[in-house]
Amino acid sequence: METWQILLIIIVVLVVLIAFWYIGTMNGLRRGEVKVSEAESGIDVALTKRFDTLSKMVDTVKGYTKHEAKTFENVVKWRKGMPDDLTLEQKQEFMQKLNQVQADINVAVEQYPDLKAEKVFTNLQHSIADVEEHIQAARRLYNSNVSMLNSKIVSFPTSIVASRIGMAKKPFFEAELEKRADVKMDF
Repeated sequence: METWQILLIIIVVLVVLIAFWYIGTMNGLRRGEVKVSEAESGIDVALTKRFDTLSKMVDTVKGYTKHEAKTFENVVKWRKGMPDDLTLEQKQEFMQKLNQVQADINVAVEQYPDLKAEKVFTNLQHSIADVEEHIQAARRLYNSNVSMLNSKIVSFPTSIVASRIGMAKKPFFEAELEKRADVKMDF
C-alpha cells in the first residue's frame, strides 16, 4: 500500500468516527430534550391531579359541613322544646320535623359512626399535602433533567453539536416571586 492510500484510509476512518460521534451526541441531546419534555408533562399531570383532587375534596367538605351545620342547627333549635303557643296542627308539624331531624341523625350515625367535620378537614389537609408533594417531586425531576441537558449543551465538544442543531439551554422551574417570601401565619 502506498502512503497516499494509507492517508486516505486514515482520513476516511476519522471522518466516519467523527460522523458517528456527531450522530451519537445529537441523539443524546435529543433524548435529554425528550426527558425534559416528559418531566414537564409530569408537572402538568401533578397540577391536574391537584385541581381534580382538591376540587372534589373541597366540594365534599363544603357539602358535609353544610349538612353537619344544618343538623346541628336543627338539634339546637329542637332542643329548646316546643313553643307553648302552637296550635295542634303546628305541634304535629313540629313533632314531624323533630322526628325527621332525629331520623337524619340516626341514619348518619348508623352509616358513619365516626363521621365528624374535623376528620373531613383533616383528610383535606392530608390530600393537599400529598398533592403538593407530588408537584414538588415533578418539579425536582424536571429541574434535574434540565440540569443534565444544560450541562451537556454548554460542555465542549457537545456544545458544538448543540449549536449546530439549534438547541439552547432550557429554563429551570423557579418559584414565583411572592412564593419565595416567608409565609406569615396569622391565627
